[in-house]
Order: sequence, then C-alpha cells, then structure tokens
Amino acid sequence: MKNLKLKAARAGKDLSQQELAQLVGVSRQTISAIEKGNYNPSLNLCIKICQTLDKGLDDLFWPTD
Repeated sequence: MKNLKLKAARAGKDLSQQELAQLVGVSRQTISAIEKGNYNPSLNLCIKICQTLDKGLDDLFWPTD
C-alpha cells in the first residue's frame, strides 16, 4: 500500500526524498520504497521520520479504512 500520507507530509515541509533521507539517516531509495509501499520501516525509523516531519505515528503510518 502506497504511503501517500508520508509523501504529502514530506512535501508539506518542502523536503525532497534525498533531504528527508539525510535527516533520518537512510538512503533516498529507502524513503522512495516506503512511499511506494515496497518497504516496511522499523519502528525506530518510523519514529525518526515522524519527529523530522512533526507528525505522529498515527498520522503517517496507521492504515486508514
């Protein structure tokens, strides 16, 4: 499942995939894979992403019906 919430939050902070990746300590490909739904990040990575984007876990990673 694509993570459009992450993509929207990243864009809302005017960050590229590369910039977000550098801020959280992963590769740009990892951020791309998360947004495409091809990679399930660890809880620690989810937390880093949320803190960087000023969002909660539910905001970015909880599936909606």
